[in-house]
Amino acid sequence: MKAQVIRIFGEPENMTFEEVETPVLGPGQVLVEVHGAGVNFADILMCQGKYQDTPQLPFTPGMEISGFVKEVGLGAEGVYPGDKVMAKVASGGFGENVVVDVHNCWLAPAGLSMAQIAAFPIAYGTSHLALTKRAKLQKGEVLLVHGAAGGVGLTAVEIGKALGATVIATAGNAEKLALAKSHGADYGINYTCENIRDKVKEMTGRVDVVFDPVGGDVFMQSLRCMNAEGRMIVVGFAAGDIQQIPSNHLLVKNVDVLGFYWGGYAKFMPEIYKKSYRDLSQMVAQGDLKPHISHEIPLKDAPKALALLASRKSTGKVVIKVRD
Repeated sequence: MKAQVIRIFGEPENMTFEEVETPVLGPGQVLVEVHGAGVNFADILMCQGKYQDTPQLPFTPGMEISGFVKEVGLGAEGVYPGDKVMAKVASGGFGENVVVDVHNCWLAPAGLSMAQIAAFPIAYGTSHLALTKRAKLQKGEVLLVHGAAGGVGLTAVEIGKALGATVIATAGNAEKLALAKSHGADYGINYTCENIRDKVKEMTGRVDVVFDPVGGDVFMQSLRCMNAEGRMIVVGFAAGDIQQIPSNHLLVKNVDVLGFYWGGYAKFMPEIYKKSYRDLSQMVAQGDLKPHISHEIPLKDAPKALALLASRKSTGKVVIKVRD
């Protein structure tokens, strides 16, 4: 089978497109014929050897896929050959076939294309559990979403709106804000030329929940416009700066700052994903979620897909097209 392979750590262009052995199916696993693979910032870090769960060299990157089940291993229950599925994998998604632990493989939501299914597991899974389990976002609350045109941010806008929140989106230009509004945001703030605290005060007065995959200065500005008992969800640090949080600000308004790593639940609470995806599939059926893909790139050109993400030239998700 064909796959992209990392043999030395460095930039994504170090990937080589090679013929490799089809992975061997083990107990509790399923073999999936891959049709699409979602691209994530973690893939870039993995290529560089900087991700917390980077495999040993050589390896094939790719953490989320869509496809069809080809074979089912001993003890693997819940999916069957021929099922259309989406899955999270530790690595291997940028190849024509991949072996997946069955508890990380789920039936795909109905009504989505293979590319949309490939874009679904991590971004929507992250936003849904962050907002429902960690932040406990309630109907009528105000949600502030940073990086709102990105792969995770845009899903947080959609889910927040579906949960009944008033959504304020922040992004770096007018086009990205327009995209966020087309997916449900009530208000938009351009953080390159507008002060987040001042605009929030003008729009809604305060915010109850902040969803932050950006970090740095936008986090610090958000901290100054929190409502009493507000919750701030730290999802990532796309800005490159890991902020130091002044605890006196938390004390004055009883604010919670909550860390969130979606992949961590696979190790200590994997069953939580099933309920999350049932809820998300219902949102898809109701028309609340519409995965946005700005670029589809052929498997042989996978380094270009990661370059698009790294340069911030994409919106929503970038997907690698493995099969037609």
